[in-house]
Amino acid sequence: MLQLNLGILGNLESQLKTNLLEHTISLHQVGFGLMDRHKKAVATIATDVRRFYQLQQPFRIYHGSTNSTRPSSIQRDKMIDVSGLSHVLEVDTESKTVLVEPNVPMDQLVEATLKYGLIPPVVMEFPGITVGGGFAGTGGESSSFKYGFFESTVNWIEIVLADGQVVHASKAELPDLFHGAAGTFGTLGVTTLLELRLVKATTHVELTYNSVATFPEAIQKLRLAEADPSNDFVDGVLFAKDRGVVVVGRLKNISQNDTSIRIQRFSRARDPWFYLHAEQTVDSSTPVFKEAVPLVDYLFRYDRGGFWVGYYAFKYFKTPFNRVTRWALDKYMHTRVMYHALHESGHSQTYIIQDLALPYSTVQNFLEYVNKSFGFYPLWLCPLRPSGQISLHPHNANGQYLNVGLWGPGPSSHDAFVRANRQLEDKVRVLSGMKCLYAHTYYTEDEFWNIYDRKWYDALRVKYNATTLPSVYDKVKIDLDAQRRRSVSGIWAIWPLSGLYGVAKAVVGSDYILSTKGRGVRGLGCLFSVLVLLLNLLTVLFCRVGNSTWLESMAGWLAPPARKGRLQ
Repeated sequence: MLQLNLGILGNLESQLKTNLLEHTISLHQVGFGLMDRHKKAVATIATDVRRFYQLQQPFRIYHGSTNSTRPSSIQRDKMIDVSGLSHVLEVDTESKTVLVEPNVPMDQLVEATLKYGLIPPVVMEFPGITVGGGFAGTGGESSSFKYGFFESTVNWIEIVLADGQVVHASKAELPDLFHGAAGTFGTLGVTTLLELRLVKATTHVELTYNSVATFPEAIQKLRLAEADPSNDFVDGVLFAKDRGVVVVGRLKNISQNDTSIRIQRFSRARDPWFYLHAEQTVDSSTPVFKEAVPLVDYLFRYDRGGFWVGYYAFKYFKTPFNRVTRWALDKYMHTRVMYHALHESGHSQTYIIQDLALPYSTVQNFLEYVNKSFGFYPLWLCPLRPSGQISLHPHNANGQYLNVGLWGPGPSSHDAFVRANRQLEDKVRVLSGMKCLYAHTYYTEDEFWNIYDRKWYDALRVKYNATTLPSVYDKVKIDLDAQRRRSVSGIWAIWPLSGLYGVAKAVVGSDYILSTKGRGVRGLGCLFSVLVLLLNLLTVLFCRVGNSTWLESMAGWLAPPARKGRLQ
């Protein structure tokens, strides 16, 4: 009996060691000592927050930036510095989860999880968007018809409340705080850690491009695509009222030697911008077109050109918009740089930049309104699975929402620009839609709280001692007087001064300039890009021949030759 018991104990010990080893193998600490450093950083943040609370003094959060060298207007004695919370701490391959700090950008997160064959279910399309920004703001992407907003992929958060308490919140623990912190822009506390769910990654995404010729056809094909459980990604682009494409993606492993499907990339300087490539599929004779895209190229397919906002930079500088110029100026056409230039130049004050979620029952009406009132294209269409919880995001809709992305030129007059945005907001309200609050918000405070649930929100702020923090409305509203002062006017209205100023600020502030690794090569690339830009400006001003420039004439022999069976 004793020998039997010893044998059982030996087996148990062996099994215990095996289980422990398996767990250790499944749990990967991405960086040595990062968890200890995280705990110390959070303790410091909590101490600082508690001090502000005891003084009943408001504070601002400093996230830091690698995209700007603009001097900070935040006073050090009135801020909470969370810029150091920028690490992926752990990837657990057994539970398919990742522990990540809020300042980790999407490209860093994807790189860390892909090492273990996993990716987040919802990845924001711009690589510089952070995990914390996606949670506290708005993150709806082409996989959101399936998984919902980015916050729906979060299991739990660690958050420093406005009184300095450090708590965990999840669906089971402090669920009201967990749901309330999502989409409220850090107005309930300082989120310091998140656990995200992950899904199995593949090498590629197989894309099917479906041409559409009317608004109803686009809406119908989007609904059919999102109803198919085998689809992993669904979005669409309208190039005109009578031309568009619905793009459906499926995760798929494809060998490099597989010749049965063409491979298309979008991340290199010589690659096409995604929206231009998609438009070519519409113009081809094939109503349905298939290809495979490397996974990371697909996830960040809109980074180059910032969807299509980059086109307006070429238009502003009167620079030819072709494959050669896009290649030459590629350094500036990534969103980390481009949007910084847009804001620094003041031109963000003259562009309609809105994401608006409409029920399917009213979205056609809305598209007709946009076509008549604004008339610019492309428009982005992205199905969204609404949140089932009360929040400042679209929720409790009768079925799915369709997000419509409007990014294009608005009226040059400041008053007309504000009026156009307010009319747009009113139309969305009438059609039972909701706008994503990352964008320009022109509601009055009463209008804002007639749309969003103030009773629910204020109750949370009282319960969690957050009334000393700025409210959501304070954070998202547009200061019209300040905007009018910043608008492009006076000497800055002289072409191309404001645009060149924005480019200069972007060059000085871009993270690839500040990086020490590869600085020589990158510096030469940036110098070449600046020379190309200036050369094009001189060409436009002095060397026009008919309706073309010498650079346009060079495009014919500089562009790579067309390959049979491949879209160029």
